[in-house]
Amino acid sequence: MYDYFLGGKDHYPADREAAEKVLDAAPSVPVMARENRAFMVRAARFLAAEVGIRQFLDVGTGLPTSPNLHEVVQAVAPEARVVYADNDPLVLVHARALLTSTPAGRTAYLDADLRHPLSVLVSDEVRDTLDLRQPVALSLIAILHFLTDVDDPYTIVAHLMDELPAGSALMLSHLTADHSPAADQVATLYRERGIPTVARSHDEVARFFTGLHLIDPGVTTVHRWRPDTPDASDAPALSRTDAEVSVYGAVARKP
Repeated sequence: MYDYFLGGKDHYPADREAAEKVLDAAPSVPVMARENRAFMVRAARFLAAEVGIRQFLDVGTGLPTSPNLHEVVQAVAPEARVVYADNDPLVLVHARALLTSTPAGRTAYLDADLRHPLSVLVSDEVRDTLDLRQPVALSLIAILHFLTDVDDPYTIVAHLMDELPAGSALMLSHLTADHSPAADQVATLYRERGIPTVARSHDEVARFFTGLHLIDPGVTTVHRWRPDTPDASDAPALSRTDAEVSVYGAVARKP
């Protein structure tokens, strides 16, 4: 469905049918998807270019959609290394076929479930690709709203960050209904399709960053997080309302 909202081609008739029902309830969902993706690009570029991080762990990758995370960071630093993790076999098939690294860097692909963070951290793919003694950027883009409170997502994120060294970073985005009830309707429609989905408030999203140093401007709707200098192509994004976007995003560093 996310691929459909982004205008991609990697989806099935059932996905399109479900996506159209979501669009009936919340026509701005494609805006949410595009602005979420744009946030990922800016956040990853910031961490590579301004913070100097050269290792990235992306959990909940989703179907490849260019620009992918490794394309963004390896454009800044060709030697950057990226591990993609997802629990959808279809995603991994596409990832292995399409997510190719620069010669100087490296990408790896891991079949793992965020609900079992230890399986991610001890995997051969992570251990062989990343040096966990050096800073790592953990990317959790539009994945945590698929974990309910029963899954204890706060403990999962804390566990992952605890295992990463000082200087590491967390970049995440999350659905919210703070600005529009349509986001709750979206979550309900996903749940009706068997996909647990929770829209969380600003304070609930901020809680994921407990113990970390938030980078300005902190937790904000994703189109407001360090927007690129306005020009003809950026103007539409900058004119979006919080209600249209309804996704929070933030980046933080581990002291």
